[in-house]
Amino acid sequence: MIIPPDKDPMGTALLDYINGNHDENITVKSSITEDDVIPVNYLFRNFSEMPEIEQTALKQCRGKVLDVGAGSGSHTLHLQEKGFDITGIDISENSYKCCKTRGVKSVINDDFFALPTNKKYDTLLMMMNGIGFVGRVAILDLFFHKAKQLLTPGGQILLDSSDIKYMFEDEGEEIQEIFYGEDEAYYGEVTYLMEYKNIAGDPFKWLFADPNLLKTKSEKHGFKFVKLMGGSNYEYLARLTLPY
Repeated sequence: MIIPPDKDPMGTALLDYINGNHDENITVKSSITEDDVIPVNYLFRNFSEMPEIEQTALKQCRGKVLDVGAGSGSHTLHLQEKGFDITGIDISENSYKCCKTRGVKSVINDDFFALPTNKKYDTLLMMMNGIGFVGRVAILDLFFHKAKQLLTPGGQILLDSSDIKYMFEDEGEEIQEIFYGEDEAYYGEVTYLMEYKNIAGDPFKWLFADPNLLKTKSEKHGFKFVKLMGGSNYEYLARLTLPY
């Protein structure tokens, strides 16, 4: 389902920013922590300003690329400037408009799961915890099924995520039993709500997948899982590759 402008705080913030309004932040409400803010300018960083994980992922792209959750188009534009055949996709109508305004040549305003499978890609790029849009562990199987339909033989998914188990340290040794698995609520399933100015979006689920979960689920669908790098805050970059 496409996110319309009146329910799209992030997309509205992106359009405001490119039109010269740099004064507001996006407020993020979460089911597991206190309210936070996203400075809108952070979503417009260039390659040199990006975290090392994102820089590494962009360097690992090959062939025809689909940037899933393109947002402001920063990753898409970098690869476009490098000569890649790249398409951005975002469910937000305003994010789509932002990408077009910034000069992204190929961008789609649609749901990843609704994409036709007649066009194939060599790389699915999913940055800023890109797997998060899946929302719940139970939907990972559907995601990998769709990804296989969109990828060429030997195609790859490059994604970053975080293991947020550290946020539940007080639960001690019981965390795996209580939070892990499809029969129980997985600890990485977080509910968010975003606000910008007078626009409040609908609550949505966001998935933080630990490496073991992602490895297990991806290998079930025939992908080879490789953790390319990890960061100091439990974030990591993974490559999931299909056989030829």
